[in-house]
Amino acid sequence: MQTADTPHPKRVTKRRAETRQRLLDAAGDVFSDEGFGRSTVEQVCERAGFTRGAFYSNFTSLDELFLAMWEQRSTVMLDGIRAALADRPSTLTLESAVERVLAAIPVDDAWYRITAEFTAHALRNPALKRVMAAREDAILHTILPIVEDALTAAGRRIADREAMGRALVAIHDGTSVQVLMEPENEAVRQARARLFVTVVSSYSSST
Repeated sequence: MQTADTPHPKRVTKRRAETRQRLLDAAGDVFSDEGFGRSTVEQVCERAGFTRGAFYSNFTSLDELFLAMWEQRSTVMLDGIRAALADRPSTLTLESAVERVLAAIPVDDAWYRITAEFTAHALRNPALKRVMAAREDAILHTILPIVEDALTAAGRRIADREAMGRALVAIHDGTSVQVLMEPENEAVRQARARLFVTVVSSYSSST
């Protein structure tokens, strides 16, 4: 129950939401073009068409802005994975399940460069590194139940969900670089899919 002395939560107006989104979009362009370490608040504001005041009324720093970008993209990715696996045939195979998930996780050149540079930045900042690790874990533990449900439909049971999840993250990170280095090479993408199938098979068994 609120009293006269209780502070009211800040209401997110449509205009404020639009301003915030324009800053996020502009930051994506600036980080991609300049590199995260060379980007400034002024550059983001100039690209978005706002003042520093508009920036600092939404974000405290470029670090916070990046984390908001990451959260936004993670939400889109998770929604894509859910949608890809929700509308599935009754005779789902392991290969088709992997294909559906990979289609929902695009390998984006600009975003990969941004995240790689921010990760290097975070590795020099223990507090920020802990924040990133916690968010990675949260994303992983959101994805795993979705994947496990799809694998159950494909007639497979996961022996160690945590281990499989970390193995899949490692494969995604490693093979993303290979795909980006040879974007027109379909054999690289096919090898990426086969590797995912192999790992999922290794960490699961037929029911």
